[in-house]
Amino acid sequence: MYCIEASRKLQLQENEKLLGIMAFGDSILDTGNNNNLISLIKCNFPPYGQDFIGGKPTGRFCNGKVLTDLIAEGLGVKETVPAYFDPNLQSKDLATGVCCASGGAGLDPLTSSITSVIPISEQLENFREYIRKLEGLVGEEGANKIISNSLFLLWTSTIIKDLYEVGVRKIAIFSTLPLGCLPILRTLHGGLMRSCGDDDNKPAELFNSKLLAEMKNLSSFLPQAKIVYVDIYNPLLDLINNPVKSGFSVPDRSCCGTGTIETSVLCNQLIPFTCDNVSEFVFWDSAHPSEKAYMIIASPILQDLKKNF
Repeated sequence: MYCIEASRKLQLQENEKLLGIMAFGDSILDTGNNNNLISLIKCNFPPYGQDFIGGKPTGRFCNGKVLTDLIAEGLGVKETVPAYFDPNLQSKDLATGVCCASGGAGLDPLTSSITSVIPISEQLENFREYIRKLEGLVGEEGANKIISNSLFLLWTSTIIKDLYEVGVRKIAIFSTLPLGCLPILRTLHGGLMRSCGDDDNKPAELFNSKLLAEMKNLSSFLPQAKIVYVDIYNPLLDLINNPVKSGFSVPDRSCCGTGTIETSVLCNQLIPFTCDNVSEFVFWDSAHPSEKAYMIIASPILQDLKKNF
């Protein structure tokens, strides 16, 4: 399509069901937008990325690929999704989508302000800028076609109406995680036994139930949109509660450092004790799943997305 190589152009002409992937949200989807921010919420240094292509840290909060990449790859769009602020971003990447998510963004704008990352509102403005660049590349009609036939991965419902107004029609909105079972929150709130905390999981469950209800409501008055709820709470909780079934042996600590508190700048190459058997750990750092965990979680998600899109 336009600046895309001929074989890709032919493929899209034959099957224009899904042309691109876009992502908005926080660190679960971020592929490197925090790298050049003055913030502590970043990970563009080892040991992050040790299992990514080339073994290089890219700003993904993982040892390898994150859900954005795995979904794009699984749906046949492209192998990885570049960050919108990747300095190496090429024009051809725009036509198949970019990631606008920012680690630490959270749902409350105050969270982004405190952590000095990109809030959801600014991610939306970056998307509008992306549209202008895309129009310059493929024209207004071509840009509209790509936007309406791309899948948008969201970590919040707050921007769905805004996205709909600019032509977005395919949306997958993610639940939150079982927060009380993240290694860092086990350490902070789980007592001496570092147990999963209901005080954190119950609000997460309530949030997810409200999100599902809101999604159904939005679907009723945005008739041209297809909105799918993506549950990652229960699949991750299943890995934590039944690790051996999926080939894990450590569900309560992370691979990086001591596995109890290290995440972002605290997970670095100067920290001792980082594991050499990450495939046995559900979590890479104390707040984020490992690539293997993401791959297992992504499998049923992809099946559902393929049925819907």
